[in-house]
Amino acid sequence: MLTPDLIIANKEENDRLQVEELMNICPVWISDIFDLESALQMIVCIGDMIGKPGQANVLCTEINGGFKGIKFSVTRLGVAYLIWRKPYMLAGRGTFIDSMLQTCGLNNVTEGERYPEIDANALVAANPDLLFLSSEPYPFAQKHIEEFRALLPNAKIVLVDGEMFSWYGSRLLYAPVYFKQLINGLVKN
Repeated sequence: MLTPDLIIANKEENDRLQVEELMNICPVWISDIFDLESALQMIVCIGDMIGKPGQANVLCTEINGGFKGIKFSVTRLGVAYLIWRKPYMLAGRGTFIDSMLQTCGLNNVTEGERYPEIDANALVAANPDLLFLSSEPYPFAQKHIEEFRALLPNAKIVLVDGEMFSWYGSRLLYAPVYFKQLINGLVKN
C-alpha cells in the first residue's frame, strides 16, 4: 500500500524469506553493519541510491569528525551489555554495539558472537566491572537495577541509551557526546 521505491532491510533482523518477499515489491538493499566504518559505508551507499551523495558525504564527515574527537584510554573495564531480559541476552562480539563499546575504551566480557543468551550464574562468573542495561530493544529501567545489584554487588550498574550504542544512521551524530559524558561519569564515580 505504501508503494516504496526502495526498502532497506537488515541482515540481522530480516531473514532471507522476508527479503525475497519484499523484492517482489521493489528493490531491497540489505545492510550488515558491525562497526563505524560499515555504518559510514551504508550512509554513502544509500545516499548514492537516493540521489543525495553530497548530503551523505557531509553527514559522514560530521559523524567521522565527532568520533575522531573521542580519545578514551581510560579504562579497559569489563562490561556486560544486556539487551534483553527473560532470557538474559548480551551484545556479543562482532556486533555494532561491541564496536561502540571498544570505541569507548571498554572491554566486552562475553566471548560469544552476536547476541548470546546468558543465565544468572554465567553472568556472575563473567564478573563484569560494569553492567549496562540498554533502553532497547528491551526497555530496562530503574526498577531493574535492584535485580542486578543483588546478582552483581561489585559491578557498577548503568542504564544506557540503546540508540546511542546501536543506531547506526544519522543518530551517530549524537553518539560521541553521549559516550564522552557516559565515560566521564563512570571515571568520576
